[in-house]
Amino acid sequence: MKFGQVDNPEAIDFTIPPDHPDTAQALKAPAPSLDGLEIRIGCAKWNKADLKNFYPRGTKDELAYYSTQFNSIELNATFYRLFPAATFENWRAVTPDDFRFFPKLEQTISHFRRLRDVAEVVERNVANMSHLGEKLAMPFLQMRDDFAPKDFDRVAAFAENWTYDAPLAMEFRHTKWYNDPEVSSKLYDLLEAHGITNVLVDTAGRRDLMHMRLTTPTAFVRWVGANDAESDRARLDDWVERIVKWKRAGLQRLYFFVHQNEEQESPALSAHFIERLNKKLRTAVPIPQTLKPKELF
Repeated sequence: MKFGQVDNPEAIDFTIPPDHPDTAQALKAPAPSLDGLEIRIGCAKWNKADLKNFYPRGTKDELAYYSTQFNSIELNATFYRLFPAATFENWRAVTPDDFRFFPKLEQTISHFRRLRDVAEVVERNVANMSHLGEKLAMPFLQMRDDFAPKDFDRVAAFAENWTYDAPLAMEFRHTKWYNDPEVSSKLYDLLEAHGITNVLVDTAGRRDLMHMRLTTPTAFVRWVGANDAESDRARLDDWVERIVKWKRAGLQRLYFFVHQNEEQESPALSAHFIERLNKKLRTAVPIPQTLKPKELF
């Protein structure tokens, strides 16, 4: 993910801001607890060209192997084109029963038509994705950077027309969605009213998007490393602490996807994050294995 890339990550303040005041209400904790949290952690891609130090020599089906190491994938490939139903059926067939997919809705919807006259395209996207069956977890919509609040009516119509069984997450990148109080209040109310999860993106060059406002008891985090080994791991450690706090407040689902500006060690960063999260939450999420040089594909 190139979004928010900077040349000098050492100059960025990566402190996670305090929660939005209304996040606690969205979580609606019945009682403090560290049990029962659904945790899905994965990468954005599964191809061997991007995931370094990951695939053993001789691996033929990358997704089949990836799904032995991770319990989910943020499926960015679906943003660029609509795959046929048979492809989704194959992805379902080669992955374990507990594996889950989080596909991004096609760019025709979000970037080309900008939510205008998209009902038929959305229907085709969902119809084909539905061939993932129970492994389809939460599709998400990511809007262009220049999609501004002046088109709020389109967002409202889209939210109202999302009547599918699969829950939806939405990501906005124009700064006014989160930093104009009147706009953000309307947006959060809309998302909450329709049970839509507010995606949170943590990337170096766009700290203005760290809204820390959950709209459902689901945290959908797209985390982007800055290719700085020390600070990337420290940032993930900070996220562990925030997630512990959210879990105690009632968080029910954590969907956390690891990206990098230059994909080099997303599996290793994921392993670091999972190991520390397991320790804090007393969970047993499988830790992906990375390889020694002699074992590489």
